[in-house]
Amino acid sequence: MASSISATAAGEPEHSTKEREEENATSTRAAEDEDTGAQVAPIVKLEEVAVTTGEEDEDAILDLKAKLYRFDKEGNQWKERGVGTVKLLKHKESAKVRLVFRQSKTLKICANHLVLPTINVQEHQGNDKSCLWHAADFADGELKDELFCIRFPSVENCKTFKETVEEVAETQGKKSESKDAADAAGLIEKLSVEDSKKEEKEKEEVPVAAKEVSKTTDDKVKAEVEKKDEPASSA
Repeated sequence: MASSISATAAGEPEHSTKEREEENATSTRAAEDEDTGAQVAPIVKLEEVAVTTGEEDEDAILDLKAKLYRFDKEGNQWKERGVGTVKLLKHKESAKVRLVFRQSKTLKICANHLVLPTINVQEHQGNDKSCLWHAADFADGELKDELFCIRFPSVENCKTFKETVEEVAETQGKKSESKDAADAAGLIEKLSVEDSKKEEKEKEEVPVAAKEVSKTTDDKVKAEVEKKDEPASSA
């Protein structure tokens, strides 16, 4: 009997302690879940930073998804430059157009060059979704002659790219010709004005010279007359 009581007494504190631990844990969770309404100020305040892409002064006249390749002359093979977006950007003031290709995830520039009148976009033989062209590219920070190949998801996009680049090249060629003609006309006009000023200056100098000659002649005649009118000296 004593042993059973002892066992019962010994078991009671252990049971009570476990209950208290559970109650304490419940109270702690309730306190954690309770919204006190307090606002904690952030340790570091982050300010908004304006991110520039260099395209702020340009309008996009073409924007297509594609995959770009560059021909490695040393390895004599094509190397992928990335999957991303190809754009034709027209400057708002100069009206010059450049081709820019950026990778989708990193936004790294893989192609960056002007669309000149001499550019020649050709269809890739055996793949009507791809085009090839040469360009003096500045994507790596220095001008390099590159051979590019671009592949589009559809034939329509490839055709749109090729036709748009050709239209831009033709427009740039006409603009260049107009500028050359304007420069030539300006040069001719400048030379004509300079020639006119030179002729006017020569005309102004001729009367002055004639006047000086006439004055000199008159002075000589006057001197001879005065000499004749002088009385002859007595012998």
